[in-house]
Amino acid sequence: MTLPDRARRAPEPRPHYITVGSAQIRVWRCGEGPDVAVLHGLTLGAEATAARIGAACPGRRVTVLELPGVGGSAGLAAADLGDVARSLDAALGACVAPDAPLIAIDLAIAIAGAMRGRPLLTLGADAAQAWATRGRRPPSLPPRQDGTHLTALWAHLRDAHLFVPDDPTQPAPTGEALPTPAELASTVTAAAVNPGAYERLWSACLDAVRADAPHVQGVRVSGVDALPGALARLATLSPAPRLPATAPLPGDAIWNQYVETSRGRMHLRRAGGEGRPLLVIPTGGGSSAQFAPVVTGLARGRQTLSVDYLGNGLSDKPDRPVEIGDLAEDMIALIEALGFPQVDVWGSHTGALVGLELAVRRPDLVGRAVLEGPVFIAQDFQQDLLARYFPPIVPDPWGLHLQFAWNWRRDMFLYWPWYRVERAAARQLGLPSAEQLNLYTVGILESGPTYDRAYRSAFTYDTRSRMPLLRTPTLVCAGPNDMLIDGLKEAQALSVPGVEVRVTPTTVWWPDPDPAAAAATMAIYDAFLNG
Repeated sequence: MTLPDRARRAPEPRPHYITVGSAQIRVWRCGEGPDVAVLHGLTLGAEATAARIGAACPGRRVTVLELPGVGGSAGLAAADLGDVARSLDAALGACVAPDAPLIAIDLAIAIAGAMRGRPLLTLGADAAQAWATRGRRPPSLPPRQDGTHLTALWAHLRDAHLFVPDDPTQPAPTGEALPTPAELASTVTAAAVNPGAYERLWSACLDAVRADAPHVQGVRVSGVDALPGALARLATLSPAPRLPATAPLPGDAIWNQYVETSRGRMHLRRAGGEGRPLLVIPTGGGSSAQFAPVVTGLARGRQTLSVDYLGNGLSDKPDRPVEIGDLAEDMIALIEALGFPQVDVWGSHTGALVGLELAVRRPDLVGRAVLEGPVFIAQDFQQDLLARYFPPIVPDPWGLHLQFAWNWRRDMFLYWPWYRVERAAARQLGLPSAEQLNLYTVGILESGPTYDRAYRSAFTYDTRSRMPLLRTPTLVCAGPNDMLIDGLKEAQALSVPGVEVRVTPTTVWWPDPDPAAAAATMAIYDAFLNG
């Protein structure tokens, strides 16, 4: 779209979830002024699109709706464009002036055609029609055990920008600025949340554009730099509504929320309604998405919430050194921002240390704590881990980082530590499904180059000297195959009053635990938290 240096000067797009029926749509907003709504195309994600259009259109409030099936809107996946359009109309009605113009980009013009009448501008319509004419579709994208679906997705998206739309052998000499590796990474990561849904959405839009090619509606705009002039000819007279508060989903479904704290914007996954709050603090590295079994399993009679650390998952990415104490202060800021006078805590591995430090620093904020697999590491092993455990994972122009992240995360299930690929280091967990590996890898990709900050802090924390300071009723536990189960002996030897130590039947958030063992483990957590 527009030049990368201009994009860097744009106001940072801020994400927000709007609840629509039984699912959520994520929007990205930047700028102030008259409203303009945007449907990002299928070749550049919502976040990057918001930054580019915001930079090109100062004096406008730009709201980009993430398409159903993609990124934060993945829960609304649908191949029927009528359903997609109705969901987007509902979200627009909640957050954008009713007479605000709508910009639709490349294949999203097919969705705009099914939406309620608004002044419509299109970008990339010629490219969309050329792709429809030659039937350009993505490769098969359901997750594969070798992770190559991510490489295929990267190549598909990159090629959409590189080549003349009607000739896939010729690089285009003109057009919008090519996406940076970071922009392409955010686009691929959002599509990879549900790659099969992205593939279906592309095909549905392609078919609709091909069927309606002679009748594409809206004012065609030559490029993003021409948008200010085109928008100037369209008056927006209605007052702009505020973003609505994010509402819970009906039933027991997990819903997402961004919370502004004094230390940064943090992403939550929540379940349950009324009841005592339980803060689920994850392991380091990725997002808290893999902790859905804990969030839903402990939500009965409670409101449960898992958090992405700052620097991880979908939370803000401050460039800062991180220690466990910093993460504990982040949790304090989150609890205060939510207005909870006190919470219970469930934390695993890195999260167990953060929960421990939180309870030591602010015992008034923590009622009871479950600490699964707290990290006790010998000094020589600690230095080896710090030197070798955390490879850099940075967006690569050809997507080479995708295979690295996939296989790095995969080998964690096979060996402890992952870089010790030998018989004696084999773990008895079993290889997760491709879909589960995709979930774990996407969490790493969402975290980006700061993925290691929280994770690394666990290996420098002095658990032995901090645990005796606990005054909170605490269960220290681990499943029998947890690589950190030896820490239970260390915790037992400390003999801290009020701290119970036990082995649980399984680790409930690992892929495909035995159902009976998982139920028995959840019952242990529940009974302890109920005190």
